[in-house]
Amino acid sequence: MRIAFVGAGEVAVRTAELLIERGHEVVVIENDQEKIDDLSDKLDCSFLHGDGSKPAILREVGPEQTDVLFCLTDSDQVNLISSLVGRSLGFKRVIPSIQDPEFEGICWELDLKDTILPSRTVSRYLADMVEGVDILELSTVIKGEARFFTFTVDKEKGKSVADLDLPKNTRLICYYRDGRFFLADDTTKLRKGDEMVVLAHSEAIGELRERWNPKQANDDES
Repeated sequence: MRIAFVGAGEVAVRTAELLIERGHEVVVIENDQEKIDDLSDKLDCSFLHGDGSKPAILREVGPEQTDVLFCLTDSDQVNLISSLVGRSLGFKRVIPSIQDPEFEGICWELDLKDTILPSRTVSRYLADMVEGVDILELSTVIKGEARFFTFTVDKEKGKSVADLDLPKNTRLICYYRDGRFFLADDTTKLRKGDEMVVLAHSEAIGELRERWNPKQANDDES
């Protein structure tokens, strides 16, 4: 795979190192030439000097030949702009990072479903550690073509799980309501705001994303 990074911060560099070790091709876009000079002896990858939020710079990476675009600068605004520009240029998958949770709703409205919030991920992991839960155990369970997909109930409120008519090779297994975890079955009634968790074959993810597309939902309501 070919992966591009906007920003050469610690998380980007560590991730790039792992991907390079696993045989993937990596391109790092960085606005600071000194940082590029420092990393060039440490990372066996390509570097591009420039502003990763600029269309001209992202075009140089080759959107059609790149599988993933990570936007991992220290600025939420730059990451969001880079993500939107990257998506408009045709990058197959765009993954921005944001620090401010207030931007999360905007990311969903902009259809940036792969947005990550590092502080939330770390805090949940630490809280699980205190309670003796190892979230890394998931890596031994979710193998091959298995994937998780989540969506938040809106127009489906009042329906049961059975009424959702989920795609083939998918199953809704649990949900979160008011921050509490519940197992789900076909008779479970959905409430607005419920966060539903679906276990699915990777081939079904595209159909699930099309059905629960926040941007499309907003367009329908206008």
